Amino acid sequence: MSDTTPMPAIYFPSTEEQIVFDDDGPRPQFLVDCEKLKVVVAGLEPGQQIPAHPETLAVYHFLTGEGVMTVNGDAFHVTAGATVVTPPGAVRGMRAHSRLTFLAAKSGA
Repeated sequence: MSDTTPMPAIYFPSTEEQIVFDDDGPRPQFLVDCEKLKVVVAGLEPGQQIPAHPETLAVYHFLTGEGVMTVNGDAFHVTAGATVVTPPGAVRGMRAHSRLTFLAAKSGA
């Protein structure tokens, strides 16, 4: 048996409707925020960026737009449908060329 607390199912009929755009930069919106898992959606306007920073194991799935994601200095051209998996401790960041939206799932620890 598992020592977990039951969590109800969460349903988002349109994940993209959860995204908030802001002239001051990305405003990630949590879909899940618990001890072991964080899931956010975020959007960047053209030219906006997320500065390079180290982070936990994460999966980024791009929903719309075009940009560049860097992981430990390697640049990946990202478009809708692209997925980038980053190892624990990797330094990652991104810059939007067009309005860019993504979903990120990160380990909580």
